[in-house]
Amino acid sequence: MNLSFLGAAGTVTGSCFLLETENRKYLVDCGMFQGSAAEESLNEQPFPINPADLDCVFLTHAHIDHSGRIPKLFREGFKGYIVTTKATAELCAIMLPDSGHIQEFEAEWENRKRRRAGKPEKQPLYTIQDALDCLKLFKSVHYDELVDINDEVTVRFRDAGHILGSAIIEMWVRENGSETKIVFSGDLGNWNMPILRDPTFIDEADYVIIESTYGNRLHEKKEESIDRFIDLINDTVEKGGNVIIPSFAVGRTQEIIYELNKHIGKYNEKLAKFLNIQTFIDSPLAISATEVFRNNLDCFDEEAREYIANGDNPLDFPGLTFTRTAEESKALNERTESCIIISASGMCEAGRIKHHLKHNLWREDSTIIFVGYQAEGTLGRRILDGAKKVRIFGEEISVNARVEMIHGLSGHADRDTLMKWLRGFKRKPERIFIVHGEDMSAKDFASLVESNLNIETVIPLRGDKYVLDAGRSISRLAQTPKQEFLRLELLNMIETLREQYEDMAGMLVADLKKGLDDSDVNMLKKKLEQVQKAFLDVLA
Repeated sequence: MNLSFLGAAGTVTGSCFLLETENRKYLVDCGMFQGSAAEESLNEQPFPINPADLDCVFLTHAHIDHSGRIPKLFREGFKGYIVTTKATAELCAIMLPDSGHIQEFEAEWENRKRRRAGKPEKQPLYTIQDALDCLKLFKSVHYDELVDINDEVTVRFRDAGHILGSAIIEMWVRENGSETKIVFSGDLGNWNMPILRDPTFIDEADYVIIESTYGNRLHEKKEESIDRFIDLINDTVEKGGNVIIPSFAVGRTQEIIYELNKHIGKYNEKLAKFLNIQTFIDSPLAISATEVFRNNLDCFDEEAREYIANGDNPLDFPGLTFTRTAEESKALNERTESCIIISASGMCEAGRIKHHLKHNLWREDSTIIFVGYQAEGTLGRRILDGAKKVRIFGEEISVNARVEMIHGLSGHADRDTLMKWLRGFKRKPERIFIVHGEDMSAKDFASLVESNLNIETVIPLRGDKYVLDAGRSISRLAQTPKQEFLRLELLNMIETLREQYEDMAGMLVADLKKGLDDSDVNMLKKKLEQVQKAFLDVLA
């Protein structure tokens, strides 16, 4: 059989793996690329196979970087089953139409500029209706249930502990009288995370495909994270500022609610102030996702179920308010009292969070708390990396607010947790493919696996294809063309130049307004003329 890496290879987003047997074709995940302009441009590219030729899609979980291109796949001819857990199917029923709305909105925004420029209009990646229509292809399975897909493939979904419904996929493939077992980790969660059960250990595999988002980093202890989280809130409120938390609508938001509820009463002195602070969940998607959580209590861990048995709702607490309408969201930025605003999107690329950042980033008394991974090229990553100014809705905003990252609330396993999961195999895999990680994270984790577990690792790039056989050997059939890397490199360079130009323009305008002497003005004029000539030379 052949295994091709179509996404989450050499990058963190766009999870998508193609498995081809002699007679059939399967996808594991079909996620959206997120981050830089170069990354996001990959969403527009045609699939390397005809979607109509696919027999089945196996979906590890609902996050958009794993599910977000399923409506595009459907739009272009896919008519097979999408096999996943019940909770994942229910989350996709709200997340994919929401993504379709974003695709339509962004296409319309772009087309307004194209119409003014006399350029042809572009179609959205997919529409709300495409997202709604693809939902009829979803087929739900239970955790730990052996499912015969056909005469050559059997699968079993095991709890990954990442978000509600997330799964590790065990896959048995029968060819030419032999059976090969492949395990796809999906996104693995941490042990002892709120609400969810711990990731399931797997006994054996021939090949493992494992994520490496935090493959070279350790998270702080959860108790320390919550303690610091509460301190940050109290310190900010004492200064009269707001706490803005860009949070993933599915997973992180619910876990934050749960932890705040759980710790009320444990830190009486610290939480005395917190109990008087209004907390807003400002994301319609997060509100709907929270309802899905409440409808899938069977996925909760023992602690969360005990809270429920005692009559406590672990997804609610005093002072928590859900804002649904745009008017309610806008009103939050007119408040004079300090508050906590938890809003999507988690990487600050779309949604209501951008409005809250626009109104709070420039305030020295406010705090921005990140609680999840920020992909390269995203607004969230630029803020977290220390940008002094960012552009939001075309306006330059100074970053004066306090910016913090709470790693202990991340839904991704850290380096030691990933290793703990791999050590759980009773029969070690022959090869481990390291995916879903930035370059250094994947390389460092691969080195750790080889030195500690004595298992050969492979770090594939997008487009790489391997032959896997029952003899537990592999061979590479194809490799990503160098020309594609050059194209992506150029797109990244263009995006970087655009950001640098905007930063430079803002600083120069500020300098001119302050008043420069004649010699400085003349020198600046000469330099700008050189820049202008360089632009014209490129376009000539």
